[in-house]
Amino acid sequence: MFRKVLIANRGEIAIRIIRTCRELGIRTVAIYSEADVESLHVRMADEAVLVGAAASAQSYLKIDAIVAAAKETNAEAVHPGYGFLAESAAFARAVTAAGMTFIGPTPEAMEIMGSKTSARRAAVEAGVPIVPGTVEPLRSFEEANATAEKFGYPVMLKAAAGGGGKGMRLVNDNNELRSAFETAQTEAAAAFGDSSLYLEKAVERPRHIEIQIFGDRQGNVVHLGERECSIQRRHQKVIEECPSPINDPDLRRRMGEAAVKIGRAVNYTGAGTVEFLLADATHDFYFLEMNTRLQVEHPVTEMVTRHDLVREQFRVATGEPLSFTQEDVDWQGHAIECRIYAEDPANNFFPSPGTIEHLQEPAGPGIRIDSGVRRLSEVSIHYDPMIAKLAVWGRTREEAIERLQRALDEYEVVGITTTLPFFREVVRDEEFVSGHLDTGFISRFNERRAAAKDTSSQVESDLAAIAAGLSYALRQERSSMQTGATKSRWKMNGRNAGLR
Repeated sequence: MFRKVLIANRGEIAIRIIRTCRELGIRTVAIYSEADVESLHVRMADEAVLVGAAASAQSYLKIDAIVAAAKETNAEAVHPGYGFLAESAAFARAVTAAGMTFIGPTPEAMEIMGSKTSARRAAVEAGVPIVPGTVEPLRSFEEANATAEKFGYPVMLKAAAGGGGKGMRLVNDNNELRSAFETAQTEAAAAFGDSSLYLEKAVERPRHIEIQIFGDRQGNVVHLGERECSIQRRHQKVIEECPSPINDPDLRRRMGEAAVKIGRAVNYTGAGTVEFLLADATHDFYFLEMNTRLQVEHPVTEMVTRHDLVREQFRVATGEPLSFTQEDVDWQGHAIECRIYAEDPANNFFPSPGTIEHLQEPAGPGIRIDSGVRRLSEVSIHYDPMIAKLAVWGRTREEAIERLQRALDEYEVVGITTTLPFFREVVRDEEFVSGHLDTGFISRFNERRAAAKDTSSQVESDLAAIAAGLSYALRQERSSMQTGATKSRWKMNGRNAGLR
């Protein structure tokens, strides 16, 4: 096993990796920007090296500075976590060229799967179904227009060089295409340095299902089942479950076998995730993309399968075979994760940076918190606003939901706006509890909330008007009585009735 590892990341994932390193007796080196001097991951590591200014382009994305930090501290390996350089083939090559181990897949596998169009070609060659669409980048708007007409609207425009919802647009008809095409190109260029787009037929009300795979250098590739990731905002996941509420063992087997085929096609090593769109009505599934790294939502798979995926990453990176076979993998219970963001759901999930003045995290049986903050931590404007992940386990989905409701009620964060109030409503929503999910869930949920608030506001307005009327009548009656006027009478059904 390695003696010292540099963690090329920050926040909760850096802390998650540090903890496994401690269990394995591995010393850790953290990197940090000028904005992260006081961050928790810096304090928890055995050593820490400043790599640049606050902006990620000047720190966490600086390959030369990170490799230099690893060499300076005599690190033997580099773990990229997720985000930043985790899926950069250039970074993996720079690490290995410097004589260290990159804890992840080969650069060649990352390049094939990192391009959405080459990944689609690889899936086709492996015999895995893909969403109907282009397998090469679109060369012009005219080609996009012709392709959309061929497949029929609605269609999705997607960035060829990246994911996370950036450079992605749903186009419902021809009138929307040009604007969507130009906007997606601009966004893709800004996010990935590559404006290339491809086009897919939009799947109506799909579920977003992903399969966790793991490979080693001996050629073994296994899957650890599915995660339901359909609850998304701006095409980014906010709640994940393992297993999917569909809970169909045959579907899990078929999707798992398809994911393993893709892993074997690119000689995949380490942890990776193959993502699919699933037509809920028919259970037809289509390859979407592959993330060549550990996923944010890996805790729910760990809780249900009882396999430590980060520990397994270290094992595979040293050249050891997987510690388990496909036959060894089973699934017990149900796990759900909420990503806790410093965002304002009432303002289209706009980031809410600031200082955490008070923090109380939930605890108890079946609860796991992967957090990157503490009281008085500063949530920076420079990085992703996720501050923690709350994951719960239950023997059944119903029990997991009950536990999640309780945990969210206990969770307290003061000083910044978070998604906690939003999640408290979601996990009590009838559609969520039923498990009938798809990627349009949040839009429908927000519509229900707005309708309920309108109804509530109208009822409150009506009650206020009635109360005002009664108050006025009572004041008038009291005034008449004080002046000795004749006792007020109301006319009711043609008869006089005293006001009592």
